[in-house]
Amino acid sequence: MTFENKTIVVTGAAGNLGRAVAGNFHAAGARVVLVDAKREFLDSHFPGEDPGYVKTAVNLLDQNAVAASFAGVQAEYGGIDGLCAIAGGFHMGEPVHDTPTNNWDLMYDLNVRTLLHSVQAIVPHMMERGSGKIVTIGANAALKGVPGMGSYCAAKSTVMRLTESMAGELRDNSINVNCVLPSIIDTPINRADMPDTDPALWVTPSDLASVIMFLCSPQAKAIHGALIPVVGLS
Repeated sequence: MTFENKTIVVTGAAGNLGRAVAGNFHAAGARVVLVDAKREFLDSHFPGEDPGYVKTAVNLLDQNAVAASFAGVQAEYGGIDGLCAIAGGFHMGEPVHDTPTNNWDLMYDLNVRTLLHSVQAIVPHMMERGSGKIVTIGANAALKGVPGMGSYCAAKSTVMRLTESMAGELRDNSINVNCVLPSIIDTPINRADMPDTDPALWVTPSDLASVIMFLCSPQAKAIHGALIPVVGLS
């Protein structure tokens, strides 16, 4: 797959999955807009200057800042061809009845509101152009409620339902919206948190990034509203 002359936005670009996704698109010739909360996060993982990377520090919870930032990207590069909405977060531990309000808000903010602000800024321009690809990140665990993970499952379930809704709303504009559902991702923090679990059973960021790249390619033009489990060997 080639993405020459394509502009791909990756939110949460400084994270483990975001870096893998950005690297794959960069290797395929895309201009990759790296979005994260602070410039130093991006500089630490994408050092130096590379014309294939556009570093964009913006708080995705600030709707006005997101709109202004993405409008600038679209004006400078002639539009955005793909949005990989990687930004998100995980929390678990409390039962539903004992989950503090701030943890409900945290899961909604990190997983849902970051997505909403991104698509609100980008989708109208994709509609004007009559094309675009959007990939969201759900969770295989959120296919059902899991004890101790109520706030996380609820937030990721919302992402999945929004994906399906947008897919139906936007397909007539030749905009594909799909969602990947990873299991445990093989990251350093997950290895540290689960030292007794075999990480060979988990999905690697690279494998997950390959599926995301496919969903942003012309080969996936017939796929709309799919929730695709990407679970490695687990």
